[in-house]
Amino acid sequence: MNELQEFIKTAQDTRELKRALAVQNTVAGRPWAEVASELGVKESFIGTWRWRYKRDGIACLSVGHRGSQSYLNATDKAAVMTWIKQQESWDIRTLYHHVEATYGVRYKSPQSYYALLKAARLSWKKSQDRHPDADPQKVTAKRDEIKKKR
Repeated sequence: MNELQEFIKTAQDTRELKRALAVQNTVAGRPWAEVASELGVKESFIGTWRWRYKRDGIACLSVGHRGSQSYLNATDKAAVMTWIKQQESWDIRTLYHHVEATYGVRYKSPQSYYALLKAARLSWKKSQDRHPDADPQKVTAKRDEIKKKR
């Protein structure tokens, strides 16, 4: 029981904490329905983690997957954000080449580059400096027409 209390004190992930609290409270004799209600889980969750705890011990309560490391550290990512915002116009290929040339990072998916743009509060959909089909003469004529109506 002491190992459970120590685990609960040091748990950094809410999933680990819920698992440990479910086991600790039900082993202490509290009704499963009451514990499940407090933790916002089902009774089957409690049964699963009690069974695993009996079988494997405290180690089973830890979350095994901690996520992956980012290719760019926080400083490099901030530098990329600054670079993106300094550009007058850009596209994904330009960002791709900058990140690869400067930081030696090549993402497997274009989604990673879109995420960088989103983090910089930009949209890849609005990356062009003007509409590709825009005819400058028609635009000027339309502006003049609007000015005359005012």
